Amino acid sequence: MSSSPENNNQQSASSLKDIRATRIQKVETLKEEGLNPFAYQWEVTHHAGELQQQYVDLENGEEVENKVSIAGRIIARRVFGKLAFFTLQDETGTIQLYLDKKRITAGMPNLENAFNLLKKQTDAGDFLGVKGTLKRTEKGELSVNVSEYEILTKSLLPLPDKWHGLTDTEKRYRQRYVDLIVNPNVRETFRKRAKIIAAIRRYLEADDFLEIETPVLQSEAGGADARPFVTYHNTLEMDLYLRIATELHLKRLIVGGFERVFELGRIFRNEGISTRHNPEFTSIEVYQAYADYYDMMTLTENIITCAANEVLGSLILYYQGETIDLNSPWKRATMHELVEEKTGVDLNQFSDFESAKKAATEAGIDVPEECQSLGKLLNEAFEQKVEETLIQPTFVLDFPKEISPLAKPHRSQEGLVERFELFVAGREMANSFSELTDPIDQRERLELQAAKKAAGDLEAHNVDEDFLTALEYGMPPTGGLGIGIDRLVMLLTDSPSIRDVIAFPLLKGMSQANSETEG
Repeated sequence: MSSSPENNNQQSASSLKDIRATRIQKVETLKEEGLNPFAYQWEVTHHAGELQQQYVDLENGEEVENKVSIAGRIIARRVFGKLAFFTLQDETGTIQLYLDKKRITAGMPNLENAFNLLKKQTDAGDFLGVKGTLKRTEKGELSVNVSEYEILTKSLLPLPDKWHGLTDTEKRYRQRYVDLIVNPNVRETFRKRAKIIAAIRRYLEADDFLEIETPVLQSEAGGADARPFVTYHNTLEMDLYLRIATELHLKRLIVGGFERVFELGRIFRNEGISTRHNPEFTSIEVYQAYADYYDMMTLTENIITCAANEVLGSLILYYQGETIDLNSPWKRATMHELVEEKTGVDLNQFSDFESAKKAATEAGIDVPEECQSLGKLLNEAFEQKVEETLIQPTFVLDFPKEISPLAKPHRSQEGLVERFELFVAGREMANSFSELTDPIDQRERLELQAAKKAAGDLEAHNVDEDFLTALEYGMPPTGGLGIGIDRLVMLLTDSPSIRDVIAFPLLKGMSQANSETEG
């Protein structure tokens, strides 16, 4: 008779409790032997990956007398009488420890007991510091022939593969620290993320851009259509918002005389969670005086190709089974052109909404009730029929004015603005405008947004009077660009979910998750 999930969970909890109790007893035993199971320091001279590379040509059975001192976590143990083999893992990789009772004599208060303590009081998961020489065993395994060791940290809980594994996706995200221990590919993803961010910063700084920090707590949310998180400042007795964009403050800096600025940091939007969205995410916004959205296209290509070369060493990548070519030039097409290409409907030819709606419906486009203008209809058609088909890098140009309140009117196309979004692998990667610099036009558009907010639109915002004041002092022609860092990292690490590239993604509370599972 098979056991129920409830019984299995109870058994796992009971087993885990017993293991923890046993390990706590080992802590006491080590203390009784005069050892500190939670050490203060260990001098590291080498790392596992470095040694594997340095001694790749060492022959089987050969040993060198070079002394090394390394430290890391025990991830596997094999004990055979007076000989033991441990696998030690540090940030760079793994290496075998060759532990011979006759050799381990140094550094222990009780020399006779040194090997027995190592054999009986250590477990997979413990941190160990060792000193010794390098040898390659007869079976070809590079090993540290240990002469001295110290238990640096005694782990109280076992690694996942010793009880029920870490195969549950939710548990991997919730206990990321364990995920990182047992899944080297996860560590590699976050190493690549760090390199991508560093490469972007280096590129922009080399191009004379300054990174200037702007407020996370803001008196007015703005710069995007998104629902903000609201908090309260006790001393000032006022509501504040976590920023939904850095745009409006970075533009103030352009007004103030800086010509090239950017900020790479956290953004907060009180929205849903999916494989593409996390309420707390990372973006970079870049603003360049005397530039337009054509300049921003070139900058976007340069930033992304720089990041790809940094972590991949190539501009050909593979994402979820698709081959993607990042070599320039990337395709550029207007939103109207792409919609006509996919649906056969040229929305440019219609002057009234009802006729356009009829043609769109006949082409299989679902027109929601709130869609009541030609511009919004164009956007609906694009999102439904085009967006997910844009696998290769594509700049989608010239958006409707009514969905782009901060962009400059198109210099030759009525009703459109100079805006592009970059799509790769069927998802948006970047957004850019020739920025609106006319304060009168900007006020009219922000007042329309405020009217929507007053009518109940939770993603619309009040007029930011201070920003309008800044514009009235004069902002030079400016190109602006925003890139979603998390989505870029997803692309360059072949990660299917945004939670795979955020170290600690926001998750439901344990009680809520458990109740939904039980239901």
